[in-house]
Amino acid sequence: MGRYILKRLVYMVFVFFLLTFILFILYQMMPANRAYTDARNEIQTMKNLTEEEKKTKFDELYKNYQRKYGTDTDNKLVLYLRWLGLYPYYNGEFKGIFEGNFGFSYDYNKPVIEVVPTHMRNSFIIGLITEVAVLGVTIPLGIKCAVKKGSRFDRFTQFFTLIGFSTPSFIIYIVFIVFFCSILHWFPVSGMQTPGNPYTGFRKVLDVLHHVALPTICLTFGSLASITRICRASMIDALSLDCIRTARAKGLTEKAVVYSHAWRNALVPMVSIIVGGFFGTISGAMILEQMFGFKGMGFLFLNATRTADYDMIMFLEVIYTFIGLFSNLVIDLTYGLVDPRVRISK
Repeated sequence: MGRYILKRLVYMVFVFFLLTFILFILYQMMPANRAYTDARNEIQTMKNLTEEEKKTKFDELYKNYQRKYGTDTDNKLVLYLRWLGLYPYYNGEFKGIFEGNFGFSYDYNKPVIEVVPTHMRNSFIIGLITEVAVLGVTIPLGIKCAVKKGSRFDRFTQFFTLIGFSTPSFIIYIVFIVFFCSILHWFPVSGMQTPGNPYTGFRKVLDVLHHVALPTICLTFGSLASITRICRASMIDALSLDCIRTARAKGLTEKAVVYSHAWRNALVPMVSIIVGGFFGTISGAMILEQMFGFKGMGFLFLNATRTADYDMIMFLEVIYTFIGLFSNLVIDLTYGLVDPRVRISK
């Protein structure tokens, strides 16, 4: 086990550097130049200069800002190593992400490390509630469909869940907003809390839950088909195993056969969905957060892309890369815990 984890960690480090390098090169192609923008803004504040003096001063300011941001070279590898903190700047300093310098957000006018935690918390709240709701609905539904395979309940469930699977997510959001917000007035249209509310403690928690209820319903409805069908197929395969026939022949109750024996065998294909879905809660949902006005990770990433907030984009990509690599490791380790037949020591 320890040897396997060590090998995977080495692999994760290699993939991390490879992915971040590719992303860094891609985002270097963005039409954004912080040094040029800052030099231009500063020169515009200087009113008593001639055009020739402004040009000379601009060239000087531009060069100084390039040195400040470490962009005084066209060598992409040097720029990448400076961003990581493995290659010195013009003055010999190391100011990369390994030194805790994750960049400055011009859109929010503060370091990116001060902006991300709030948005990550919002995405985590919505994602975690949705994950619990999705698994709480789809797993029992999938099990019941497998046990009652071919029944009216099974056929109706497959038909109903297929609607959410085949309908674009933004259409689902619009329909649910119109029905639950405009017609029934059950839920607020946007935001994570009532603006200007004085709520504290448990009342504040209830207010947040009231605001995230409709997005949770939307995401759950959209996830019903895929997860329910996977759970149903896994349970059908598990119920046909010889060990299940043996358990029934021994006189065990149907409930014990289904939930104690069959479900354990059907759990292996569900591991990637359950564990991956949990880690995916931090990533956010771009379309949903835009439509419901949630300032989460998806909202932050889309806004940073729109405004060419380069440092913010790269920091978010680092987070996404780490989440993806770490979640894959946890999924592989969970396979070994769920099914002893899976060996991960080599």
